[in-house]
Order: sequence, then C-alpha cells, then structure tokens
Amino acid sequence: MSRNTQTVEAYLDGFRKGDHAQILSCLTDDIEWTVFGAFHLTGKPAYDEAIEGPGFAGPPTLEVVRMVEQGDVVMAELTGSAVRDTGEVMRMSMAEVFVMRDGKIAERRAWVIELKENDYR
Repeated sequence: MSRNTQTVEAYLDGFRKGDHAQILSCLTDDIEWTVFGAFHLTGKPAYDEAIEGPGFAGPPTLEVVRMVEQGDVVMAELTGSAVRDTGEVMRMSMAEVFVMRDGKIAERRAWVIELKENDYR
C-alpha cells in the first residue's frame, strides 16, 4: 500500500471514529474541501469546524467499495450512512477525489448522493 493510500485510509478511519486530531493530521495546512452542490472551504480551522456537519449526530459509517491511485491522486468510491439529529438515518453513495502533496491530503473533492429506500446500494 502506498503512502498516499495509507494517508487516505487513516483519514477515513478518523472520520469513522470522529477523531478530529487523526483527520487533521492527514491534511495540509492549506487543505481545500469541496462537496459539490453543498460547500467549499479552505484551511484546517474551517475543515475542523465542518467535520461534524450541521444536522448530524455522531460519526458516519463509511465503507470503501474501491480505491484507485494514479500519481498524486487517490480516488475512492464509498457507501455509508449518517444519523441526522432527528434520529433519521441517511444512506449515501460517495465519490471522493483526494489530491495529495507530500503524503498529505491537499484537496478533497466529494460528490455525495443520498440514497432513498429503493435505490441501489
């Protein structure tokens, strides 16, 4: 497993545990995070504040479907779920692009689709 893939795995593990320090240790100081259709932010302080999105309770479950790497880019297909603060469970499918620099995540680009009851999983 490459250093970049190890970093992405550690990052995802941090998200699963809600471990801010572990997540932030995987990022460059000038990290950019875009969730298309939702938000864009820059820098570790902003990233730290956005780890638990508004309206959610606790860390998400995340399952890697596949991960591929080319050069300094790691791409991951994920499925998962997150509990809303109402108690409702949101199921989702995600495509993530991690642009790496010196073994750390410099940019994260995410496409998140909420799955409905009869959607493919």
